[in-house]
Amino acid sequence: MKTKLLLIVSFSVAFIATAQKKAPQNWFNLDPKQQKTMGVSSDRAYKELLQGKNPKTIVVAVIDGGTDNLHEDLKDVLWTNTDEIPDNGIDDDKNGYVDDIHGWNFIGGPKGDVNEDNLEITRYYALLQKHYKSNTLDSLNIPYATYNAVKKDFETRLATAKNQYNQYVQIEKGIDQVLQTLGTNSPTTEQLKAYKPTGTGDAIAQQVLLNTAKAKMTPQELKNELKEAVNHFKAQVDFHYNVSLDTRSLVGDNYDNPNERYYGNNHYKGPEAGHGTHVAGIIAANRNNGIGIAGVSASAQIMIVRVVPNGDERDKDVANAIRYAVDNGAQIINMSFGKSISPQKSVVDEAVMYAVSRNVLLVHAAGNDHKNNDSIPSYPNRYYQNSIDYPTTWVEVGASAWKNGATLPADFSNYGAVTVDIFAPGVDINSTLPDNTYGENSGTSMAAPVFSGVAALVWSYYPSLTAVELKSVLLNSAIPIKGKVVVPGSKKRKVKMKALCNTGGVVNAYSALLYAEKQFGAKR
Repeated sequence: MKTKLLLIVSFSVAFIATAQKKAPQNWFNLDPKQQKTMGVSSDRAYKELLQGKNPKTIVVAVIDGGTDNLHEDLKDVLWTNTDEIPDNGIDDDKNGYVDDIHGWNFIGGPKGDVNEDNLEITRYYALLQKHYKSNTLDSLNIPYATYNAVKKDFETRLATAKNQYNQYVQIEKGIDQVLQTLGTNSPTTEQLKAYKPTGTGDAIAQQVLLNTAKAKMTPQELKNELKEAVNHFKAQVDFHYNVSLDTRSLVGDNYDNPNERYYGNNHYKGPEAGHGTHVAGIIAANRNNGIGIAGVSASAQIMIVRVVPNGDERDKDVANAIRYAVDNGAQIINMSFGKSISPQKSVVDEAVMYAVSRNVLLVHAAGNDHKNNDSIPSYPNRYYQNSIDYPTTWVEVGASAWKNGATLPADFSNYGAVTVDIFAPGVDINSTLPDNTYGENSGTSMAAPVFSGVAALVWSYYPSLTAVELKSVLLNSAIPIKGKVVVPGSKKRKVKMKALCNTGGVVNAYSALLYAEKQFGAKR
């Protein structure tokens, strides 16, 4: 997920805000023509097309980092396993999971739940390093050149994380120094310009404060986001790139057995449920209770499947999460996660094949590194290992902003004319957060559930569609983006939208329903 951290252009220059103009509240549900936003027209669809019609319930599995199942806007839209008696410590339905009332947690066990974890590059490097030191790389069929490349990559990442952590800490201290010297937490632009720096740290802080003032951000808001940045890079140093960290003792599984299925617990929320709760709300937050926000679909139920820590998810857990979701009735699986290495991709591929065979739509976030997925893959992805074949029910989703025009693609979004199918709202998305709160996040992690919500909405009124047919409806009815758009991360380079995704458009519920009626009305 891409949070609303400030992006640093140069530490010798300053910070700039990720967005200077506020998006309309709940814009992702609005209509491009009626409200002049690039929302998915779900509100319009319910008002103009769906009055008096009876939808079927669609179960959407949110494979993520945990979801607050007690949230006021989610508790009434959760999938419930009616074959299981709550909290009796017995696997009543004999599915291998005890008391799985609303889903399952594959990164928890008798000793607790995983929160912080390392990245896959760290785990891979630790494995290779162990075999290198014992002179047994050959047993892994790994040449020394590969080990050396992984070692260099890992050490570069670790050094970068340490450097960024130290720089953010120094800026944080510099801002405190500037504000203390000026004697106010709300300095004017004139006061900031008149400030005389005594060193590099407060000189940078002075410029940071001036730039954020232009973006109408208060010093306190800046300090809050700086704290988030400091914690982010501290976690990278302490956990993500920590080769000694091993969290599987908490889970209690046999990690060396990728085919092991029955482990975990039913702690749906886990230690940190911000991301998964936000994703779930986008899809299905209660549209009828008069509080909070409105999810895209009023007929979706959320199945919670926790596999993503603060770090990289593991292939074994992802594969098991997909199988669990399919076996327990999920028709759509939302996957707002990804990583750069997949050492057990074949295990995930087998689970994906299983989902395809069971008519399940798989929705995956393209990633937030403003890179071309056609040339630099991220995982999981739409291609099977060592094959040009791909799952026919897989959809890869990039993130779009609320205004049509050249800057429609989110600057952080990954893209790919071949590997990315479609874009969906993913900037400044307001949704549910733990403990009955709400807030905005940005990322393809938000775009994927917007798409999943539209998919659930359409499928609930056309339940006879196959997953392949549903995918066709959603892609063929995308709102085409005319003119050229800025390539994410490039600032200026412009291309046609079809160079960023194969549909060249943004998903839309209203147009999808019209298309479904025209093409498949007889199958309603």
